[in-house]
Amino acid sequence: MGGTSAERSISLKTGQAVYRSLKRQGYQVVSIDAGPSLPDALRKNKITYAYIALHGTDGEDGVVQGLLEWMKIPYSGSGVLASALAMDKVACKRLFDAEKLATAPWYFLHKPRPLTPNEMATRAHPASCRGGMTSRLEFPVVVKPASQGSAVGVSIVRRANQWPQALMGAFRYDNIVVVEKFLEGPEITIGILGDEALPIIEILPQHNRPFYDFHAKYAVGGSRHILPARISKQAAGRATEMSLAACRVLGTRGAARVDLIIDRRRGPCLLEVNTIPGMTETSLLPEAARAAGIDFDALVLKIAETSLVP
Repeated sequence: MGGTSAERSISLKTGQAVYRSLKRQGYQVVSIDAGPSLPDALRKNKITYAYIALHGTDGEDGVVQGLLEWMKIPYSGSGVLASALAMDKVACKRLFDAEKLATAPWYFLHKPRPLTPNEMATRAHPASCRGGMTSRLEFPVVVKPASQGSAVGVSIVRRANQWPQALMGAFRYDNIVVVEKFLEGPEITIGILGDEALPIIEILPQHNRPFYDFHAKYAVGGSRHILPARISKQAAGRATEMSLAACRVLGTRGAARVDLIIDRRRGPCLLEVNTIPGMTETSLLPEAARAAGIDFDALVLKIAETSLVP
């Protein structure tokens, strides 16, 4: 748990919750704050199974999974490839498009490199920023780093004068930024446990938050969760089918959480797949599991069981 990503604080909360659960259930558990000394800590503590409670880069993106594969230590959650694909929003979008799974119109931008003296003299702009410095979609658009979770670095751009600040904010976290058409409609999330979908939750950000941002996700009272979601039976069925299909195409194991928008024009559209969903007191996966009759301790074990490679 912990780690070095922008989601470190949430990872520590998830890790503590999982740690307490496993202790309650009689397991020998060691909590390890992941860092450069992680391989030594795994050897020193003679770890025989790693329960991954890391969010964000170096934890949810296949990096720590690769280390555990190398050390031949079984672990919870998705494997290297599924983790890397789900974390990379560009790769994810391409897969969704290839599988004809509805998602918002999008493109991506590379971070511009510094101008050379010659370019500065001629005022030439480097071509490394694909698509230039203006949006190729009509406003409003959503700007987000390509490999972050928990809405880190995400902005909604409604006017052209907001565009530069949004790009700079996203480029703080990644050298590639995804730009999506802003979709209007209820935001929902569907927990996937193994190959089964949990009840659908509708998310309503509170305190005048413009979308389900970091504060809305993790602050107590930051969002209101409605279960069951107030969507049509047809939309619910389609959203569930799409979520399961998205997890299949990525190859997820254990638990995942799929975020979608029920767009007023397009219907259910995929936003992203989270391969290590939060397990804090405000997290959505434990709430959906409770609605399905699965308490927190049972959920922790179920994630480990459904992560086992056949």
